Parts: sequence; structure tokens; C-alpha cells
Amino acid sequence: MKRVFFPRLIVYNMLRLRAICPFSWRVFQFRPFSFEPLLNQMNKCTDEEQIFDLIEKNKDILSEKQVACALSMLWQFQKQKSSLLKNVECIRDHPQFLTLHNLTTTKMEFMNDSTLVNVLYIIQQFGFEAHDPLVEALVTEAWRRLERFDINVLSKFSSCLADQHLCFSPLMGKIADIVNRNLETIQDLRCLSVLMVSISSLISQRFQEQLVNKTEQLFDTIDSSQVNIARRIVQFLRNIKYGYYPLLERCNKVFLSNVNHLDLDSISKILSLYHSLQFHSFEFILMTKKRLTEMIPLFDYPASFVKLFVTLGPVAGPEEEKRLKSTILLMSEELTSHQALAVMGAMEEMESRNSRLIKKIASILHKHLDNYKPVELLRITQASILLHFQSKELFVKLRELLLSYLKVSVIPSEISLLVCALSMLPSPHLDEARISQIEAVLPQCDLNDLNSFATSVLRCIQYDHMYRNNIPGKQLKLLQKLDHYGRQRLQKCSSLNLLWEEVKSLKGDWFADSLLEETVVTLQRLMDEINYINVAGIASFISRTNYLSTSLLDRIASVVLQQIEKIHPFAILAIILPFSALNYDPPQRDEFFGTCLQRLNSYLSILDPLMLVFLGYSLATREYFSEDLLKAIFNIRFLAKLDSQLELLCSSLNMKVQFRLMELNRAVCLECPEYQIPWFHDRFCQQQYKKDFGSMNGAQQQIYKMLAEVLGGISFVKASVLTPYYYTIDFECILDKRKKPLPYGSHNTTLGKLPKIHSELNTQIAGSRLPPGAEKIALEFLDSRAFCRNIPHLKGKSAMKKRHLEILGYHVIQIPHFEWNSMALSTKNARMDYLRERIFGEGKSSS
Repeated sequence: MKRVFFPRLIVYNMLRLRAICPFSWRVFQFRPFSFEPLLNQMNKCTDEEQIFDLIEKNKDILSEKQVACALSMLWQFQKQKSSLLKNVECIRDHPQFLTLHNLTTTKMEFMNDSTLVNVLYIIQQFGFEAHDPLVEALVTEAWRRLERFDINVLSKFSSCLADQHLCFSPLMGKIADIVNRNLETIQDLRCLSVLMVSISSLISQRFQEQLVNKTEQLFDTIDSSQVNIARRIVQFLRNIKYGYYPLLERCNKVFLSNVNHLDLDSISKILSLYHSLQFHSFEFILMTKKRLTEMIPLFDYPASFVKLFVTLGPVAGPEEEKRLKSTILLMSEELTSHQALAVMGAMEEMESRNSRLIKKIASILHKHLDNYKPVELLRITQASILLHFQSKELFVKLRELLLSYLKVSVIPSEISLLVCALSMLPSPHLDEARISQIEAVLPQCDLNDLNSFATSVLRCIQYDHMYRNNIPGKQLKLLQKLDHYGRQRLQKCSSLNLLWEEVKSLKGDWFADSLLEETVVTLQRLMDEINYINVAGIASFISRTNYLSTSLLDRIASVVLQQIEKIHPFAILAIILPFSALNYDPPQRDEFFGTCLQRLNSYLSILDPLMLVFLGYSLATREYFSEDLLKAIFNIRFLAKLDSQLELLCSSLNMKVQFRLMELNRAVCLECPEYQIPWFHDRFCQQQYKKDFGSMNGAQQQIYKMLAEVLGGISFVKASVLTPYYYTIDFECILDKRKKPLPYGSHNTTLGKLPKIHSELNTQIAGSRLPPGAEKIALEFLDSRAFCRNIPHLKGKSAMKKRHLEILGYHVIQIPHFEWNSMALSTKNARMDYLRERIFGEGKSSS
């Protein structure tokens, strides 16, 4: 009886429950007793169709967990596929995906925080835009819960907002506020790095510094394989425009230890970030070059090969460059408009002279010109000019498009780049309508826009002057207005950091001639704000502009002495450079240079070879020689490493580095013979100086002719003399002990042409073979490049040459251009007397 009664009792109670609560009974009756079986089935699916079958069969009973699981599985399948096999659009357009889309809308309020944000992320990955109702609903729901999100959920949500281009939104501002309030408790650098990138556009400088400090504290909590975290940290620094060397160096070590696992996308992104931050890692470039070269045969479709071409091309050797160009030429017919633009930009950086490839890529660009944005049209114009591609049809079409954009543009920065592109085209001209348009936006322009406008106007003026023989008055008035607004902006500036953002990249004749002095005055007014963060940048600006401001340089030296421990060794070269280039010693000279070198000592073995060479040369111009630094440079291992790096450089920088190494080698041999560093640049110098020196300029012709008269004939003066250690001097003569000129052999010189170079190809001191009591005199004409821009103060390189010529046994007479061309020397007689006085120490020649 018990066996019969018990089941009947259960059925009876269930019937009573159904009568009392019919709604609950329906749920109980039709909803699966357990969610696990369906979730397990989803997790066991091997493709999208199996997921869609499950959705179709169970769409009336799917819970929020099952909806989220289905979306997650669909995205996992896509992530496992190569880019060619991904079929996001097909998945998104599937009828059962629409079912999921609708179910998500109804179920999202029941999802937990992590699931909600993960669903938002997946929906975005499937290509749904920010204005899609579901995306808007998910963002709104997440905003409602924002304060309770943990750090992991918050970071993922911020990334979703960034993908929707909501970096400046109030919602992102709220996230920034939450991070600021909870920064001390955050211990997960992976999540923090995501948040830092997302909120970087909205935060103050003080908050930026706090995030940088927090990142340094947490960096040791991650292992060396965390490439993505390191990349996001570098991206954050790029976003806030802060080349903070300590973090960059630590991130670089992570990249170096994982270089064999980096794919093309990662290498491309890292190098792009480094370029933006002007951070150079020779070791990383060398290692990635090898890895990228190995990838050349692996990509046979345009999208990836173009990225490889753009990344590897600028550092490729001749063989790799040949392979890249031949392959891209074969693919050229398949290139999209933006791929062709990327290739053209890389060819510009590579200084390519492959006319066939240039012509092919230009034809693709021409075909797609209507699809490009203004900034892209500027890039096409610049590349076409620099690659010497001449096409009347292309330039005509470019002009039409640039003018059409210009007529409707109201944004100052866009107008400036459009005008810039127009001014680069053949026959540049600004009509009255364009001049009026520029004038209308001038009050809104920053210094970069003003400088761009001025450079463009000057190009047009130069063309009109050369080919039309007139200069429109409206263009001159526009230049005056540009001067006015530039000065006004500088005078109103009250923050050094804001000023620095605008002036750090300014260059060109207009800035140098019109605004440089006012800029230096503003820097002097704000120089108390110079600190360890911006000191290297300010120093670079001074050396680049050749403007000697002793007060600014003294302030830089003072900051260095007070805050050297906070200044990264990578910044030392930039700090030393203006003192070297402008031939200026600060107060406490030896302490200043010694402090800089002491900061560098532990880094000598890891600094880029280029940096060490330039550093050694810069110190040598100031007669400062560090034995440790010189030993680090002049050894076989370093020079082999330097040779490897030279292969990665463009031809102009390659040659500059070789010249600097030669000049440093010469300076050490002449000034520090006790170090016993050998002279090893004979072959290099002979190769360089065998080239034709060209014609004398007008001043040199005058001086040469007058020297012959002053000294008693052409046989008493040599022109273009090559000294031991390969210095070239303009003119040389010899005076005996009674200061009487001594003749050379016969000369065959045509006025205006330099005679054959006279050289002594050994390195003995020049005066050793002179008659007793005689001396060699070197006469040098110094043009404006030998002096500081603002005052007649001899620059470092010219001062070092004078010093070295004296060591070689010469009495050096320097003839400054401002003296030779002065009113006092406006007549031939006055100039002849000037030469006599400089050579003989009296107003007329000895007889």
C-alpha cells in the first residue's frame, strides 16, 4: 500500500499547486528543469550552424545566460579563423542571429555586470554601430550600473566606448572620475592599461603623472610575456604625447624578449608608436627587421603584404627592398585606394627611385582621387613632389579637388592643410577668395596653422616673383596679418606646456624670421616652468633654431644640476646639444657636463650607437672628453654594431653619422693623443673629398683676387687646401719670420673655379716642414651658417675647426660675412686694408 500511496500523494499536491498558481505551473511545465544541458550543448558545438540550430529549437525558452553563451560561442568561432575566412557579415545577417539580437534586448536587465559588458563587446565585434538600438540600450544599462562595476568590467566597458569613438563623451568622463577616485586600490595593470588608453583624451596633466607613477609601481607585477599590456602603456604615452623614457625602456625590454612571437600587426603598431614618440630602439628595429624579412614569402594577398611593405620597407636592405618592390608591383592591380596611399607613403620614406613602381602607384591614386579626404590629398601631393613624379593630369585633378574642398571648409586646420597642398603644386597661386577665406579663420588658428599658412603664402609669393614678375599686395598684407596673430598668440600665452605643444615642431623661414625672437622672449618669461619633464624638449628647440639665449641655457643647466636623478639618460644628448652647437658654456661648466656624463655611465653599453656617436661629438666641440665614453665608442664591437645600424638608415642620416664619427675621431686624435685612439678615416675622407668642390661663391672670388694682390701675386696663395686630417680651408699662405709672403709653385687657376685640391695625405703636423720661423696662415670666410642666428657668436663646429687648425700649426684668420659685407668695407681699398691688417697686423703689406 505504501508504494501506491506515495506517488499518488505527489500527484495530488502538484495538481493543487497548479490550481493555486497557474502562472508558476506554466513556467515549471515548459521551462527545462535544468539550464545545464542546453549550455553544455552550446559549449560542445563545433560551428556556427550548430549554435543557430539550438537557438531555433529553443528560442522561446532561452535565458539570459544562454543568450550570452550563444553570442560568446559565435564570436569564438570567428576569432579562430584567419582574416580571409572570417564571415562576420554572414553571421550577422543570419535569421537566428536576429533572434539573438532581439532576445538580448529583452534579457539584458537580468544579465550580471560582466555578462552585460561582454555581450556589448561581442555585438560591436559583429559590426553593429553605436546608433544601433541594441548597442544604445546596452550602453545605457551599463551606464546605470557604472559605479558598481569592478575594475575588470570597467576596463572592458571603456574599451567598448573607445571603439564607438566616445573618448570625449560624458560617460567616458565618468569612468575617468571613477579611476581617479580608486587609483590607489587598483592592482591589476592589465585592466589599468586598458582604462589609461580609453580615458587618455580627457585627463589632466596631474592625473597623467599619477597614472604613469602607478604604472611604474605595478610594472613588476606582470611577467615578461605581457606584450599587450606593454603595447597599451606605450599607446597611452603616445596619446598624452609624453615620451617617458623609463616606461618606454621597460616596455621595450618586454617587446625584445618576445620578438619571435610578435606578428606583423604587433610589430607595425609598436614601430608606429615609437615613431610618434620619437623613441629609437636600434635593437628592436634590428630584430624585427630579421623577423619581417622572414615573413616576405608568407603573404600573397595585398592587405597583409602592404602592411609588411610599409613596416619593413624603410629599414630594408637592398636585397629585401628589391623583393618588396617586385612583389608589390605584381599586386598593384589589386590594391585599394588606401593600400596604394600607404605604399606611396612608404616609398617616400624609403627615398625610392623605382620609376616604374612610382608611376604604377600614382596611376592607382589618380584613379581613386575622388575618394580621398583632404589630409590624404596633402599626403599624395607631398609624396608626388618628393618622389619627383610629374603628371600634368594628376596635378590638375588634385588642384580641382583641393579647391572644391577648400570652398566649403570652415575648420582652420583643414583649410591650412588644403592651402599647403595647393601651394606645393606647379604654378601655385592664391586668389582673392582664398585669401579672404584664410583671413576669416586667423583668429581661431594656433601657431601650427599660422605657420602652415605663412609657408604656403611664401611659396606663392616666390613663384609670382620668379615667373610673373610681380607680388600681389593682398598676399603681402596676409603675411602681415599672420605676423600679427602669431605675436598676439605668443604674448597671451601663460603656460609653458601649452606653448611647447605649439612650437615644438615649428620650422621654416616665416617662423625663423618673424616669430622666433618673440617665441624666445615668451620662453624666457615662462622659464621658471622648465623642469625635468620638458627640459630636453626646450633644449632641442634651442639647438634647432640656433638662437643663443644665455638665460634659457643657464636655466636648463640649473634644472639638470638640481633634478638630474629624474632625467632619463636617453634625454642627455638633447640637453647637451644646444651648448655644443651654440658654443656656450654655462656657469659651473665642468660640474654640468660631469653630471650629465655620470648619469650616462651605467647606460653606455645599451644606448643606441647613433646616440653615443652624436654625444661624443657634441662633447668634443666643447673640449670635453670622457675616457669611458671614448672607450665605449672606439672599439671593434661597438663599430660593428654601428655598421649594422647604418644599414637601417636613410642615405642622408647614414652619411651624417659617418661624418660625425670621423669628426669625433679627428678631435680625439688632435686633442687627446694620450688616449692612443688611432685615426682610421683616411679612406672615407678620400672618397668624400675626391668629389668636385664646385665653384667659388662671390665673396670667395673677391677675397681670392684681393689676396693675390695683397700677397704679391697668385703664386703666394693657395685656394681650397686640404690639411692633414682632411680639413678644407678656403685660402692658405705662408709668411716667413719677417712676415714676408713665401711663394708656392705655379698655379693654374681660373677665377671663379676652385683649383685642384692641395692635400697632404699623412697626419703629421702641417708646420713641421716650414722654414725656421715661418708660419702657415689659414684664411676662412665664414657665412651666416657659422654664427648664431641672433648674435655674431661663433658656433661650436666653426670654433672647433679653428682650434684644430691651430693644433695643426696654422695661424687662423676668420673673415665673418657681416664684417666683409659691412658699410665700413664697402670699397675695394677698405677691403684690401682689412686683409693686410688681418694678415700682417698693419694697414699695408710689408715690403
